[in-house]
Amino acid sequence: MSKTLAEQTRQTAQEFIDSLPDEVRQTVGEAMQRLMSSDVAGKAKQIGDTAPDFSLPDVRGGQGQLADFLAHGPVVLSFYRGGWCPFCNLEFKALADILPAINAAGATLVGISPERPEVGQQTVADHGLEFEVLSDVGNLVIRDYGLLMRVDEQMRPHYRQWGIDLFAANGDESYELPVPATYVIDRDGVIRAAHVDRDYTSRMEPADILAALDSI
Repeated sequence: MSKTLAEQTRQTAQEFIDSLPDEVRQTVGEAMQRLMSSDVAGKAKQIGDTAPDFSLPDVRGGQGQLADFLAHGPVVLSFYRGGWCPFCNLEFKALADILPAINAAGATLVGISPERPEVGQQTVADHGLEFEVLSDVGNLVIRDYGLLMRVDEQMRPHYRQWGIDLFAANGDESYELPVPATYVIDRDGVIRAAHVDRDYTSRMEPADILAALDSI
């Protein structure tokens, strides 16, 4: 039986933690505890809210506007951290698997990250993404949706050691990222389903996305 997305992300997280030296493992654990006890995403958009409109550059050199997508049907909006994130990569695969069903429901799948357009273009190429990918440099839309977080200061040196260069990817040194979130938005711009979790390994199950679309 195929593993759920939650099972895949838990396994990946555990394998990563198990691979770390004890001191680094402790740092990661303490940083996660601080994040989970914080008010990050405490005011994130939720079910019943109107999704803030936006217009952002896409990776092909054009623009993507929520209102334009909604003119054609519902929207599945996925905020992700970046192509460097292993949990995002698992989510990419899960979304790719259900993309035909999303399209069959008349909906548009849109991914948003703070990666610069040229970096987002590489993410699309690396993972064979066939949905809309937009670049929110500076995290302006991410702020509007209440999803802004900052990488814990104690974690920043480890990110660099692991080859994660957020300055190169995002074009600034803010260490700001989105809390990963998925929204299913109806044609009126109302959020009908939402998954927002400070635990950045947690993602919305594909079956739940399709169920939400089916209920619209």
